[in-house]
Order: sequence, then C-alpha cells, then structure tokens
Amino acid sequence: MKWLISLKQNTTLRRLFVFALAGLVIYALRCLIDLILLTFIFAFLVTRLESAILKRVKIPRKLIVIVLYLVVALFLYIAVVHYLPILITQISQLIHLLVTTYNHPGDNEIVKWIVDFVQRSNIEKYLQSSVDFALTSLSGIGSISLSFFLALILSLFFSLEKERVFHFTSLFLTSKVGFIFKDLAYFGEKFVKTFGVVLEAQLLIALVNTIITTLALYLMNFPQLLSLIIMVFILGLIPVAGVIISCVPLTIIAYSIGGFQDVIYILITVVIVHALETYVLNPKLMSSKTDMPVFYTFIVLIFSEQFFSVWGLIVGIPVFVFLLDVLDVRHTEEIPRRNFFGREKRKNK
Repeated sequence: MKWLISLKQNTTLRRLFVFALAGLVIYALRCLIDLILLTFIFAFLVTRLESAILKRVKIPRKLIVIVLYLVVALFLYIAVVHYLPILITQISQLIHLLVTTYNHPGDNEIVKWIVDFVQRSNIEKYLQSSVDFALTSLSGIGSISLSFFLALILSLFFSLEKERVFHFTSLFLTSKVGFIFKDLAYFGEKFVKTFGVVLEAQLLIALVNTIITTLALYLMNFPQLLSLIIMVFILGLIPVAGVIISCVPLTIIAYSIGGFQDVIYILITVVIVHALETYVLNPKLMSSKTDMPVFYTFIVLIFSEQFFSVWGLIVGIPVFVFLLDVLDVRHTEEIPRRNFFGREKRKNK
C-alpha cells in the first residue's frame, strides 16, 4: 500500500491519475455523450438564468425553476406542432436547391470557384456534418430526441433539488476514496468555470450573429428563411469557422435567387458578422485563453470532430480551454511575478 500513500501525497501525480481515470470513464460512456452534454448544458443555463432572476426578484428559487421549464415546455409544444412540419418542408426544399446549384453551377466563374474550393477543402465535410446534425435534431426521430427530453427531465430534477444533490455528493469527500472525489471536485469546478462559461459565450455569440444574418436575409427576400435561421444558428456555435462555413450555402443560394449582386451583399454581411465576433463579442464574452490563433482553432475543430463526431465542432473549443486551464497555460500578463521580497504580483494590463 506504499504506492497508494505516495500517490495521495503527490498532488500532481494524484490529479493526473484521477484525470486519466475520469477520461476512461467518459470514454466508456461515450454512447451516452449526447445525454451527458445536454444535461450539463440545460442545468448550467437554467442555473445562470435562475441566479440572474434572483438578483432582481425575491421569489422562491424552485418557483423560478418551474416557471422556466414551463416556458421551455410551451416553446417546444409550439415548435413541434406548428413549426416542425413547415421546417421539414423548407429544409427539403433548401437541400434540393443547394444540391442542384452545387451539381450544376452554370457558367459563372465565381460560383464555379466556390464549388471547386468546397470540393478541395474540409468545408464540405463540416457542412455535411452540420446539415446531418440539424436534420437529426429537427426530425424528432432518433436517439438525439430521446436524449434531449431525458436531459430536460434530469436537469429539471437537478435544478429542483440542487441543495440536496450538492449535500449528498459532498458525502463522498469523506469516504475511503475521498481523495479521488476531492480531485474530481477540483476538476469539476474548473470544468464549470471554463467549459460552461465558454459554451454560454458561444451561445450568445451565435444568437447575435443569427439575428444580424437573419435581418440581412429577410431584407434580401431569401426563401426558406426559417430553415436558414436554424442552419446559421447551429453553424454559429462553431467558433470562427462557423461563420466562414455558413458563407458557402448562403452564397450559393444568393446567386441562385439574385445573381452576383446578392452574392456581394452576403459576403459583406459575413464580413460584418465575422468582424463583430472577432473584435467585439469574443473579447467581451470569452476569457483570454480563447484568444487563440485561427490555425489552432481549426486544428482543435479537426481533431475534436474526429473524437466527438458532430458534437466536437461545438464542444471542441470549450474542452480545449478546459485543458488549458487544468494545465495552467496562461498569457504572459496573467503569470504571477515575484518581487524582491518573494511576494507575488501581477503585471499591470
């Protein structure tokens, strides 16, 4: 048992062991990755909304949770009953339009160049993955639908009994393997502070980008506007690359309905949205760790898509930021400096 005692005393080695153990458990449960991620996302967002409401209105916390989930249930009912049939029809028409234009680009050199560029790059692969994800999510058929509703139920129970859940979970910290759960709590705290916050920022950025793009598409009289809004929002969840990828189908549709002039308008809209995301939203909402070169962003997306499939395009950057936080990778101005007396001080920004 000497190895166990030395493992407990060595913080770095112990946390590395616990981190590897947690990774193996997650890999073993990879078939439930949809349920795990959706439950975390719903619970995190409801907790943030609940805290924001409690700061302004003094009402019972559980009442806020119930009202929030009733609003979600009403929204889902309206979406499924009234908008889902329209959306499925629009998606079918949109895919038919994209495939027809893609296979028969005509004599326009710009459209030919766009089609050739898509064929020679990985954009076609990401675009196909995003379309498959949207179709699976919106059709109401398949495991993603079951995972979605199970995640809503689990997050509801978690939100209603949050205090009891935390109290019961804390009992494991004093168990015979309490050192493992203490390190899991350490990683869990970092995971919420990095993964959750970055994912929340991605949602806000995607929402803002979708609103701006929708306004432009509405003014240009684009067809199947509802399906395009869904597509732009889903692609907007992919950092940096999502805006660029969405440019491809929008450009093809713009040329098919309005010619070269509408293509210019779409490109201007995409440039505005990309500039807003890069220079305004990202610095305001994201932490300094997400200020990565575009090269690293694409590398992370490529590898995460291989490991997590379609989910990797959305959660790849948050997971990478979490790993940076665990490894304590920081910018130079964030690294504590020691003065002459050995006390830590930080570089002024």
